[in-house]
Amino acid sequence: MAHELVAEVWRGDFLESVHHGSVVALDAAGRRVLAVGRPDDITYPRSSNKPVQALAMLRHGLDLDGELLALACASHSGEDFHVEGVTAILERHGLPLSALQCTPDLPIGEDALKAHLARGLGKAPRYMNCSGKHAAMLATCVVNGWSTHDYLDPAHPLQGAIRDTLEELAGERIGAEGVDGCGAPLFGISLTGLARAFGSLASAREGHELRVARAMSAHPEWVGGTNRDVTKLMRAIPGAVAKDGAEGVYAIGLPSGEAVACKIADGSSRARAVVLVAALRRLGVAGAPDELATFPVLGHGRAVGAIRPSPVLAG
Repeated sequence: MAHELVAEVWRGDFLESVHHGSVVALDAAGRRVLAVGRPDDITYPRSSNKPVQALAMLRHGLDLDGELLALACASHSGEDFHVEGVTAILERHGLPLSALQCTPDLPIGEDALKAHLARGLGKAPRYMNCSGKHAAMLATCVVNGWSTHDYLDPAHPLQGAIRDTLEELAGERIGAEGVDGCGAPLFGISLTGLARAFGSLASAREGHELRVARAMSAHPEWVGGTNRDVTKLMRAIPGAVAKDGAEGVYAIGLPSGEAVACKIADGSSRARAVVLVAALRRLGVAGAPDELATFPVLGHGRAVGAIRPSPVLAG
């Protein structure tokens, strides 16, 4: 892909490194008003697909709302309330923790990880950041009488439902299929399609789409964690539906229907919020926190520079 320069890494007054990527912003009518790089090329949205996956599950009988529905859309930090929520979803549907087939892992939140290790605990599927999604997938299988032992098989009815829902909201056919880090099937679409899907979810006025949007925007700490940038973003912009993804992906939809999606080419997470906020400001969207507009570059534990949007985004 022909990515463009989207972020600069400044250490003091010296340009030390750069990040390339692609970005797209859509207006309330779904028209593209900003395009940087190759936003129509296929990419893996990674965990940014989770709100659409949750929508597919609601359409097929999953009965979750509020915090637990937000958790189904989450890449959670592994805080105690996240893990308790995963257990609650499973128990509500008569499932043991052993039913989870996501990769055993540790919490990803710094404070949560410290507390976890202090208790002498190790890796387990329930601590993995995707365990909320997996619990919801298993619950959807129970509701429909589908098998649970093979719910990650791409040919499973659950995964077929997710595939169809993603194509509908993105307005395009899936262009690649793979396996996500958690073991679930992964479907590739363009950044434009991803932004279109988020704009559709966030602007919904009824139905299951509205349930997803309300759950995420009302309970952002369940989507990310106490100090995560995705949590801060949704707290700051009323009604926003935002989701980060691995390998430098980020997407956000607004109640107006406006949306942004971006991908950092080298897969780094440190520049993705900076790029997303810059694109939102190019759209004229107010409310994105100033603290997310740059990312600190550290020297001996203190900020000595910053990651900033490139001129093509800063305007």
